[in-house]
Amino acid sequence: MAEASRRPSAEEIVLYEKDPDTRIATITLDRADELNAMTVEAQHRYADLVRQASVDDDVKVLVIRANGPNLGSGADLPELMDIMARRGDTTMKHIVRIPEDADVEYPRTGTYRYGATNVQFYTDPSAGMRSLQDFKKISILEVRGYCYGWHFYQAADADIVISSEDALFGHAAFRYAGFAARQWQWCSMMGVRKFMEMVFTGRPFTAREMYDCDFVNAVVPFDELEAMTAKYALACACSRPTDTVFVQKTFFEIFKQAQGEYMGSILSGLLESTGRLLRPDGDELEINRETLDRGLTGAVRDNDDRFPPEWRLSRRGRDGDGDGAGEA
Repeated sequence: MAEASRRPSAEEIVLYEKDPDTRIATITLDRADELNAMTVEAQHRYADLVRQASVDDDVKVLVIRANGPNLGSGADLPELMDIMARRGDTTMKHIVRIPEDADVEYPRTGTYRYGATNVQFYTDPSAGMRSLQDFKKISILEVRGYCYGWHFYQAADADIVISSEDALFGHAAFRYAGFAARQWQWCSMMGVRKFMEMVFTGRPFTAREMYDCDFVNAVVPFDELEAMTAKYALACACSRPTDTVFVQKTFFEIFKQAQGEYMGSILSGLLESTGRLLRPDGDELEINRETLDRGLTGAVRDNDDRFPPEWRLSRRGRDGDGDGAGEA
């Protein structure tokens, strides 16, 4: 992972363009050399762009995609660990979108509120975690390669998911923490039985498996992915008027809330906030400052080697080698 001083800006990581003629807007993640790991600033920019597109009358369809072979491996974990360890000028206030110069004292280390303030902020669309839930237009996610962590949240929230055949879906946190924010939504979208398997084994699911459990709308070869996404986007853009789409989205929002989507987000955050009380048996991988200092990529790879090859997080690991995917 790049040093903090070399991390690109949010504007460099999250690109945005729109075509007023087709009314299709596109968010493109552009940090391929770091598996499109999302910095805190990048997540905030993403949230703001989704909100703006929801209001913009020039936009009817929003496509979320990435440059490079992977959609993404999640958040920039070393950055988060540096913030929590108080390395550098960025503080925990920044994560929850409180200006650094504001006269606000973040809850002190050791209190329940220290971690819970951050984790439970993920239920707020402005955090960039569940932004698509409030989006009143049509969202389409184009998945390639890794779809882990933060990027996997977007897959649960998008209206339509188009995937390449090589894609892998999951969250490395199931192996190094045991839980992740907003698990309720994955239960709803994958089905409880299959999601329980993902959580308990920690294994990523293939695109075909996700299609079979009705999580993915279409699976195509990698070289056909962009064309298929464009086909879906144009069809949605040519369908009913945007006002009608707003009403349609309101219906689906009511349906999701009847299933407890937001309540589930709150409950997931509540449970995840107890993480500091959970004790390891002794041989599990724990993501902490010591692990990061020792080498996060190597630690994740070594832990990955304990699992059957076809259940490992990295593509190379699944082939008998390792590339450190899943660390973010």
